[in-house]
Amino acid sequence: MTAADRAGARPVTTAATIRRLRPSDYGTVIAVIDEWWGGRPMSDMLPRLFFEHFADTSFAADRAGTLTGFLVGFLSQSQPGEAYIHFVGVRPGQRGQGLGRRLYEAFFEAASARGCTVVRAVTAPVNTDSVAFHRRMGFSVEPRQAARDGIPVAADYDGPGRDRVRFVKHLHADEGDGLLRERAMPLRGLPGDPA
Repeated sequence: MTAADRAGARPVTTAATIRRLRPSDYGTVIAVIDEWWGGRPMSDMLPRLFFEHFADTSFAADRAGTLTGFLVGFLSQSQPGEAYIHFVGVRPGQRGQGLGRRLYEAFFEAASARGCTVVRAVTAPVNTDSVAFHRRMGFSVEPRQAARDGIPVAADYDGPGRDRVRFVKHLHADEGDGLLRERAMPLRGLPGDPA
């Protein structure tokens, strides 16, 4: 989190509710996504299909009826036992208050309940806040031969000149992290679940 984000953060007055992401959330997310990324054009990276086809493993955080964060993730169709976090966003004034952690934990539980033991994610090396957050969440940076600013990167991962930091987390490596307690029980009864 940057100093500007900390300065703009407001005290939490209402608890956030974590629920499943719904197709109806698409318009709300797309309307704010570029703003949440400081004007960087990000909306093309999150087409509607993620909201329609991966709702069981994607989550939203609501506070006082307002979307304050979201996570889009899915189970790998090619790598059995692996899951992938594709996109995560937290409203800038709400960062540093645990919403990102809660969204990731909901995803870890959903992936674990479906038999996954590995979660992967990527970020741009310039997003040092994301790199630090993933490390705090227990992800390891996958070793690579190239490095940028001391961070191992997968050179040209998303095309020429588009290096990425690749992360991996083994969900059940730490029995004390709470993930195993619920691992056999799928998340049910979350707001937004179909009846």
